[in-house]
Amino acid sequence: MLVVVDRFSKMAISIPAYGTITALDLAQIFISHVFSKHGLPVSIVSDRGSLFVSSFWTQLCQHLKISRDLSTAFHPETDGQSERVNQILEQYLRMYVSYHQDDCHIWLSLSEFAYNNAENSSTKQSPFFTIYGRNPSFDSIHVSQGSPAGESSTELQSVQQVVE
Repeated sequence: MLVVVDRFSKMAISIPAYGTITALDLAQIFISHVFSKHGLPVSIVSDRGSLFVSSFWTQLCQHLKISRDLSTAFHPETDGQSERVNQILEQYLRMYVSYHQDDCHIWLSLSEFAYNNAENSSTKQSPFFTIYGRNPSFDSIHVSQGSPAGESSTELQSVQQVVE
């Protein structure tokens, strides 16, 4: 899982990552999930993982004029904001992901939504509100057991719990 956090709004973008990704994969993920929706960042704070210190990623950031701030070895608190978001998302996932962990990708986007819809302690408002000026609207999910969707009511109730 790759997590990107906006320093101003605290908005999180969580991206499932399967297997080993290359620096080129990271660039494509960055373009698809960050740049295309939010534009180029002025700077990126990251750990010293091999992807973030690779020649390709370094040259890409230089070309795009993105400042890179790498955390100090053995001091992950340099990127404490992302570390905290990772902990929160992992807590959400632990509650809902199946024993076999084959449905993590389903719950990741809902966990991201729940995080972005919760009040942040430093901004005193949700990241969603900071970005859009309003909280997201959603109706409670109510499905009766007799309806055709009744078989899915357990899953829908789980979704409702995450969203709330």
